[in-house]
Amino acid sequence: MCGIFSIFLNINNNNNNNNNSDNSDNNQQYYFKYGTRKESLRELAYRQSGKQRHRGPDHSGLITDNEHGVAIMQERLSVLCVRTGSQPFVSSDEQIILAANGEIYNYLQLTEMCNKKTGKNYVPRSDCDAIIPMYQQFGVGKLMQELRGMYAFVLYDKKTKNILVARDPIGIIPLYMGEDADGNIWFASEMKCLVEKCPKIKVFPPGHYCYGTRLKLFPKPFYTPLWMSVVPDQHVELDMVRELLEAAVLSHLQCDVPFGALLSGGVDSSLIAAIATRVMRQRYPYYKLKTYSVGLKDAPDFKYSQMVADYIDSDHTEVHFTIEEGLDCIRDIVYHTETYDVTTVRCSIPMFILTRFIKSEGIKMVLSGEGADEVFGGYLYFHKAPSADDFHEETVSRVKNLHLSDCLRANKSTSAWGIELRVPFLDTDFVDYCMGIRPEDRMPQTVVNGQTKQLEKYILRAAFANKYLPNQVLWRQKEQFSDGVGYAWIDTIIEYASSHVTDEMFAEAEKEFPINTPKTKEAYYYRQIFDEMFPHKSCASTVKRWIPRTDWGCSADPSGRAQGVHLNGK
Repeated sequence: MCGIFSIFLNINNNNNNNNNSDNSDNNQQYYFKYGTRKESLRELAYRQSGKQRHRGPDHSGLITDNEHGVAIMQERLSVLCVRTGSQPFVSSDEQIILAANGEIYNYLQLTEMCNKKTGKNYVPRSDCDAIIPMYQQFGVGKLMQELRGMYAFVLYDKKTKNILVARDPIGIIPLYMGEDADGNIWFASEMKCLVEKCPKIKVFPPGHYCYGTRLKLFPKPFYTPLWMSVVPDQHVELDMVRELLEAAVLSHLQCDVPFGALLSGGVDSSLIAAIATRVMRQRYPYYKLKTYSVGLKDAPDFKYSQMVADYIDSDHTEVHFTIEEGLDCIRDIVYHTETYDVTTVRCSIPMFILTRFIKSEGIKMVLSGEGADEVFGGYLYFHKAPSADDFHEETVSRVKNLHLSDCLRANKSTSAWGIELRVPFLDTDFVDYCMGIRPEDRMPQTVVNGQTKQLEKYILRAAFANKYLPNQVLWRQKEQFSDGVGYAWIDTIIEYASSHVTDEMFAEAEKEFPINTPKTKEAYYYRQIFDEMFPHKSCASTVKRWIPRTDWGCSADPSGRAQGVHLNGK
């Protein structure tokens, strides 16, 4: 997981108060005020990008083009093509500059397409390097339709002075866009790189791209599958569900460094670990996948994660944390995840603690099970869906907002320690097929072979009901991650956070926070911390709260235990 950063100067702005151009030679230099001194464009870019250097601790690459007023930078985490993949990349004709974050899983196929057209035998420097020849040979439209992976990238074409910025269809990889007081346009993987300079900040939408000059950068969608607008009527084929997920895991195993898998003991992470083990043992018969789980002592998840580890014979580690250690991380989590959403804060802390341990073992990449609950309606509140159409519309909403919830949490909690997290359930081909299945087959209450089943994600479980996992895990009820690490965790963090907010303070919540007004004292406390770090109103507007559907009669508390169908309750 890398970090990208770029600045595109509004060089036509002659009333720029913060930067002054030195035109003493043909290579213009732009300077910016920083306290009592001035700094160059290169110094500014390096300093601001440094705020996300945790994402890419292996290399910092920076290219500035003073003639065009451009700075492009990448903080690299070396996972694939370790020796040749340092960025930014420059094309052979030196006209294209590219900085990319993430993984392009079909880069070899893309390279083959380009070589076939040109008759050359170009060897890509890394997976993301395939973006340059695709852009040069086929143009923007074909490039965006052919890419498969998780990515955010910025490309600058010196010849046309056009900028291409894009984000993957689901928004697995974060990307923010900012504008400063002088009209300069900024992009960064994390908002903290922009907040000091840009009062206007917004989330770059997933499945979109910008292409044009710096004065005409408007995001346009390139990912518009039919399931986003039409309720599908396609019946499920369990074999197809299984084959597509296996193919997704296979593609996500491209890696030149040690890797592992998160294993909570829920069906989602367990399936990913089981499939990865099968794939790797086809290559290395005695391979043992390194798996990790986290929780308080005697956490509910540990029983099941160990059961799976024994079943697939993985090299498994339980990472224990105390409630006090978790509470100590609240400020760090708000800073790294750049959110005040209650669900995200609760869930991110255990993952943050777990990732730190994984990093200490030399792991650089982990597989995880995010995305299945959104695609298959796995959260317990989905049991209350009034109709099949309502169920489908809610899953669409959840998938479209993954970049503001689970993807944000998973990416930023792990990249805080320089680890790349990959999510096979969000492979585009898998998502498109499964979201194209009629909601009657995906709902928790569904009729299969004349029998009514009342278990969330039934078709996913049924697709793998053949020696992939122990039955106790395969058919286990959904347990949300923040609950599964230990019920005392949620109970205590609510009490702890609320103790920092008086009744008088909470009574003024709407006046203090008119944007996304906190509804609980716990939410108020997280919001206070967030606003200290990200004070602009535009920053507050980048956050979306994750709550169940209260209009379906569900509890507003995001904990799964708050839903009536939870087997253990509160």
